Parts: sequence; C-alpha cells; structure tokens
Amino acid sequence: MEGEIVHAEDKGDNRPPDFTLRPFHLYDIDDFMVRATDDRASRFLQWDTFVSREAALSYFKNRVLSHPWRRAICLQDRPIGAISVSPESADNSQFRASIGYVLAPGYWGRGIATRAVKMVVSTIFDEFPQLERLEAVADVENPASQRVLEKAGFVREAVLRKYFILKGTPRDVVMYSLLAADPKRLD
Repeated sequence: MEGEIVHAEDKGDNRPPDFTLRPFHLYDIDDFMVRATDDRASRFLQWDTFVSREAALSYFKNRVLSHPWRRAICLQDRPIGAISVSPESADNSQFRASIGYVLAPGYWGRGIATRAVKMVVSTIFDEFPQLERLEAVADVENPASQRVLEKAGFVREAVLRKYFILKGTPRDVVMYSLLAADPKRLD
C-alpha cells in the first residue's frame, strides 16, 4: 500500500461511497483546512482546532506530510479524512503499532471510517512483517469511534483511566487491539 492508491468499491445501496486511500500532498492543504478548522472534527484529537491557515500549514508540513504512514481518505481524489499507522519506535516494542483516523463531520455515519480501517488492516500486517499487534484507543465519550473499531474486528481490552492529556484534561480511553493472528473481517 506504500505510495499507491487503494480503492474501496461500492457494493450496494447501503454501503458508503467509493473512496481511495492515498498519500497526502501539499496541495491537499485546503481540504485539510475543512476539518482542521471544525471543532467537531478535532474534539478527540491531540491538536486544537486551527484558527489560522499559517498554523495549519505548518502542522500539515511538519506532522502530516512527514508522518511515516499516513493516508488521505479521498472521495473523487479530495481528502475528507485521514488514517495513519504509527509503529512503536522502542527496540523492545517494534512488534506493535497504533492506528488512528479522522473524518470531516459531513461524512460521519456513512461507514467510511470502518471501511478505511478494514482496508488498512487487510494489508498492514504484510506491509510490516514484524508487526504482531495493531492497537487503537477511543475516548470513552466517543462511542462512534468505538463502533468503528469493533466493526473492523478489533477487540475491546480495557478502559485505561487518565491515559493521556487531551487539551489540558486527563482522559479515559478504551483500548482496542487486533493481532496478526486474529481473523480479519473484510466484509
């Protein structure tokens, strides 16, 4: 999947629209701004909603474009969200990575995030052969993200209390995992 465009095809009237996963490009900044300036989209993200194009552009160049494995979720080649896989860097935990995703609010509830996660899961263990565990956290107050992970085959493991600081406040999260040996749900 590295550097290539992956297509999700429509399989019926109740399925989400066709979309692609592809690497981000600098020319995607305007589409990034759509969700980066929306408080609903950034509510459960580490960064605050951007109020200036300059700040968003700096973040986009330094964090989005430089990320080792981040893809744009695109409709008609226009980014409506992002999905990333971040391998652990410590020597003793290179078998583990985390997955994260975000969609612009106008696309919530259509099954796009679930299908994007399934697309990544279908190839990521081949792409990173040392990977044994893919994990994700969802804020306890974000049941939609929890449903995405469960529908994609992730196993709910535990609630981690005060796991990280989000916008100055300690937050509880639900930890999910998917192991390389787990059956994949690609339907």
